[in-house]
This record gives sequence, C-alpha cells and structure tokens, in this order.
Amino acid sequence: MKIMSSTFALTTIINRAFQYVIETKALFNIDESHGLKHSMEVFGFAKKIYESELKSNPFLEDQKEIIFAAAIGHDTCDKKYMNETEGINKYKEYLVEFMSHEDIDIMSKIISTMSYSKVKARGYPELGIYQLAYHIVREADLLAAYDIDRCIMYGMHRDNYNYIEALKDSLTLFDSRILKMRKDKLFKTAYSKKESLKLHKKANKDMTSLKNILL
Repeated sequence: MKIMSSTFALTTIINRAFQYVIETKALFNIDESHGLKHSMEVFGFAKKIYESELKSNPFLEDQKEIIFAAAIGHDTCDKKYMNETEGINKYKEYLVEFMSHEDIDIMSKIISTMSYSKVKARGYPELGIYQLAYHIVREADLLAAYDIDRCIMYGMHRDNYNYIEALKDSLTLFDSRILKMRKDKLFKTAYSKKESLKLHKKANKDMTSLKNILL
C-alpha cells in the first residue's frame, strides 16, 4: 500500500526520479544526449500522450506514477553506460519507499523492453492492463529521437567523433532508423501518430540543411 496521498506521491516520485537522473548522470558520466534534458523531453512527451489518452482510457489515472517514473528514469539503466540489470535495480531501490512493489515491477519491465533495438528484435512484451502505459513511455522516447542534434552530441561524446564525423554518422542513422519509425508503424497512439508526422517533416528539413555543410 502507498502511504501518501496520490497527488503528493506523484510530485514526490517526479522529484525523486529527476534527482536520480542527476545523480546517475554524474556517477556513470552519462553525456548530454541521454542526460537530464532528454529525461525532461521524454517526460514531457509522455505527459502529453497520457493526457490525450486519459479520457478514453480512464484506468490510466491509476498508472500515472508508473508512466512518469519510467519516462524520467529510462536512460539511467541504459546498457550503453552501465549494466542494465544493475541500473534498473538501483532505480527500483531509489523509489521503493514511494511506489508499490507492483508498480515498481511494471515500471522496470517497461524500461527493460522499450528500446528500439529490443522491439525490433523481440516485438512488444505482453503487459496486460499496462500495455498502453508501455506504449506511452516507449513512444515518448521515440518522439524525442527525432532531434538530430542529440544524435550528433552522442557521437561526439561517446565515440569521440569530431562534429563532421558525428554529423555524417547521424545522417546515416536517421536515414536507416529514425525516418523509418513511422513506416515501421512504431506509433500506436493518436497523439504520437500526429506528432511524429510533424517531427518527421522537421527532421527532414534539418537534415537537408545540415547536409549543405558537407558539400
């Protein structure tokens, strides 16, 4: 049983999750591409998708804490920076006083199965009544992936590329993966389908502009 009122619990969990992102970013030297700003962006998208789905799916009200905690902390367990299982366990321990064990378990299942590579390799997990919550968090992360500058930053930080090297690598990634997300039907909710179309168009324009640097 949760010992706090739902409103107080939610704000506490949100604050706690963002604090964990800050601490984990410093501990594991997580670069800007997967740091606090990215967590805030994914949280923002998750909140918008959640709100768009709530009227027709009122059961989501009871899953809000799971959705927001997963959206905020999903990259504090990323295998690119740490052992994924250990990362998830640390995040669970950080929230155990503020969320039920069931909610924490669902949150960890969402985080551990939501990445693009895992979905492409294994498909979607079966999470029953939490399936929509899973897609909300997963889609929020995909929407944030349309930012090509974030992709460039990752290459410069993690691969020690210079800007032009990172740009070339990012353009290739966008062509082979990011701009195919809509074609691959990775968006299920109405909000994400609409928003991804706008972001897809913007990404195409950004890529055209950036390609001019390489001429």
